Amino acid sequence: MSTPSSYVAASSGYPQHSDNFIPQIWSGKLLVKFYTATVFAAISNTDYEGEIKSQGDTIFIRTVPDITIRDYTKGQEMTIEFPDSAKVELNIDRAKYFFFGVDDIDAMQSDLRLLDDWSNDAGEQMGITIDSGVLSDVYSDADSNNTGTTAGKISSSYDMGTTSDAVQLTKANILEYMVDAASVLDEQDIPNSNRWFVMPMWATGMIKKSDLKDASLTGDGKSILRNGRIGMIDRWEIFGSNQVASATDGGNTCYHAIFGQKSALSFAAQMTKMKPVSLEKYFMDAIKGLNVYGYKVLKGEAMGDLYCRK
Repeated sequence: MSTPSSYVAASSGYPQHSDNFIPQIWSGKLLVKFYTATVFAAISNTDYEGEIKSQGDTIFIRTVPDITIRDYTKGQEMTIEFPDSAKVELNIDRAKYFFFGVDDIDAMQSDLRLLDDWSNDAGEQMGITIDSGVLSDVYSDADSNNTGTTAGKISSSYDMGTTSDAVQLTKANILEYMVDAASVLDEQDIPNSNRWFVMPMWATGMIKKSDLKDASLTGDGKSILRNGRIGMIDRWEIFGSNQVASATDGGNTCYHAIFGQKSALSFAAQMTKMKPVSLEKYFMDAIKGLNVYGYKVLKGEAMGDLYCRK
C-alpha cells in the first residue's frame, strides 16, 4: 500500500489519518448492535423489553404468584385462594452516548470505511461500559442463602467466600466450587436450564488447565484439553469477563464471580438515537448514538456470588 505524496495539512493537535491510508472513495451504512458484545445480555432475560422511547420509561413486569398446595381428605370443604399477580417495575433510568466525527478529506482519502468501523467499535465499547456497570452492581442482590461461607438454603454447607475470607481458586479445586455453586441453586429449587456462570478470565484459564480428561463433563466430543473450548459444566454455561467486579481485600484482588439462572435478571435497552449528522462549521460527517437501558434483579434466589481470588 502506497502513501499519498501530498495531503491537506491538519491543524495542531488534529490527527492526520492521511499518513496511513491510500485514496479511495468512502461510503457506508452503519448499524450498531451492542448486544453481541455484552455478557449481561446473554445471562439475563429480555422478555420485557417492549418499546422503549426514552430515558425515564418504566416497564411493568407481572410476576407469577405462589400457589398454595394443601392436604385433601374425601368429602372435605376446600379452601379457595385468589392469587395476586404483583407488578415489578423495571426503570429505564440509565443512558450512555457517543459522538464522533470524521473530516471529509480523511473519509475520501481513506481505504477504510471510517464511520462504519468506528461505529462498530463504539458499539463494542458501549457493551463493555454497560457490562462493567452492571456486573459491578448486581452481585449485591443475590439471595443471602446463595452467598457467604455457609451458603445453601437447606444445608448451609457450601463456602462461597466472604469479605476477609475469599475462596482461593486453583486448577485443582475450581470444578469443585462450580459444582458447589450448582448445589446452592439446587437447594433453592432453581430450574436446571439456562444456568450461567460469569467469572474472571483467569478463572476460565484454570478450567482449561484442570484435569478435564473426561469429555462428558463438558458435553463435548473432545476434552477441552484438546480443543480449547469450554462447554457445559454441571449445567453451567461459562462466560469469562474482564468486567467482573473486584475489590482489594487483605492485600489480594478478590472477585465477585456471579452465577445464576436467566430468570434472576431482566435487562432492557434501546438505541433510541443512532444517526449521521453534518456539522455546519466543519467539512465533516459525524455519528451520534444514544442508548437508554435499565436492569433489575427479579429473583435474588436464582443468583449467587462466589467471592474468590487467584
